[in-house]
Amino acid sequence: MNKKAFLILITSVSALGGLLFGYDTGVINGAQFFLSKYFELDPGMKGWVVASALLGCLVGALSSGFLNAQFGRKNTLILSAVLFTISAWGSGMPSLLPESVSLLVLFRIIGGVGIGLASMSAPVYIAEIAPSKQRGTLVSFYQLAIVIGFFVVFLVTYFIGKDLTETQNIQFGWRQMFWSELIPCALFLLTLFFVPKSPRWLYLKGRDIEAFKTLKKIHGEVLAIDEQREIKKSIEKNQNQNKQVNYFSKTILGIIIIGTVFSMMQQFTGINAVLYYGADIFEKALGFGKDDVLAQQILLAGVNLVFTFVAMFSVDRFGRKPLVIIGCVGMIIGFLLLGLSLKYNAVGLVSLIGVLLFIASFAMSMGPVVWVVLSEMFPNRIRSVAMSVAVAAQWGSNYIVSQSFPVVMESELNENTFWNGSLPYFIFIGFMIFLIIFIVKFIPETKGKSLEELENIWENKL
Repeated sequence: MNKKAFLILITSVSALGGLLFGYDTGVINGAQFFLSKYFELDPGMKGWVVASALLGCLVGALSSGFLNAQFGRKNTLILSAVLFTISAWGSGMPSLLPESVSLLVLFRIIGGVGIGLASMSAPVYIAEIAPSKQRGTLVSFYQLAIVIGFFVVFLVTYFIGKDLTETQNIQFGWRQMFWSELIPCALFLLTLFFVPKSPRWLYLKGRDIEAFKTLKKIHGEVLAIDEQREIKKSIEKNQNQNKQVNYFSKTILGIIIIGTVFSMMQQFTGINAVLYYGADIFEKALGFGKDDVLAQQILLAGVNLVFTFVAMFSVDRFGRKPLVIIGCVGMIIGFLLLGLSLKYNAVGLVSLIGVLLFIASFAMSMGPVVWVVLSEMFPNRIRSVAMSVAVAAQWGSNYIVSQSFPVVMESELNENTFWNGSLPYFIFIGFMIFLIIFIVKFIPETKGKSLEELENIWENKL
């Protein structure tokens, strides 16, 4: 196998963690309608069953820094694959287990821990094996896998449920929806055993011979020698500077804060309000009937998928910052179209175009670029811990948005004659304006630079 094919193969395997991220997050949307009836859930318990996985994501992201530093990116991904598998099997409530909502929530939290581990480990692993000129494209494989997971799970749950009666879906259809995840889980788990460990992690652990063999297999001997020189120089420099990393020093704390805020802002654009509550938006805000909701959800997932490809072919050509700024402008215009059409009772085609423009703009910018920037902005010595903090904060923000969006939507303030249902979208626009200012001021352009070169940029910037 040639070097390019091998690089794409191991990138694709690690990106399967993203596919399971999207699949596991999306499967609950198809299953919850029927399992809610099966367990006779009230609205509060229904929300808990859906949102509980996000708490697991937070735990997984927080623990991923320690696990990545001690056991490596590959082994942490293997652990996430095991947790995904346990969650998919248990969430379907097989007959040998007692049936209870508490047990279902436990398996959802286990799956969430797997998502949290994968959401930090996979982008870092890909960034650490990728050549600097291709790193943006290759890390974008992770976001592509997420949106493929969303798209596939919408189709799978549709085809599982469409040939069953409502009674059959309530009795066992939702179980099959959860169990369908076992197929990608098994693929992810088995293929991970054939990918190499991260060479940068191996160098950090003093396993130089094994690390160089991996670099040579991925990049060829000439580039591997250059990469080894840069990595070892960075490690020696960090060891001379700090035997023990001071996370509260101006430079280190500044980098972590900037990365964490950038990570959180991915959620405060409102993306998961649209993805999680898309059915409610289409039915209540845009006036679509229940029969049209599934088709609209597939349309959202399709647009998300197509424009993620746009990002993959653009991120290493045009750079990270221009892509995000263009995407933010597009998202603002999309939510302006939706918000103004709601405010002035002009719901219709313009509203739908607004939602789709928002999704397309997010997919080509903040969706993949956040993972690219986070995976490459942190110096070697703090990458595991800093990435863990940034991703955990992102999951915490996801939880806040997911819980607050329906509350704001149904508030008296939002339903008054002034806002007329548009308030949440103008709040998200405010966050996106802040995001543009933040990117211009604090986020450096990382295109085409080695991970070691970026350390010097931060030291000069802060």
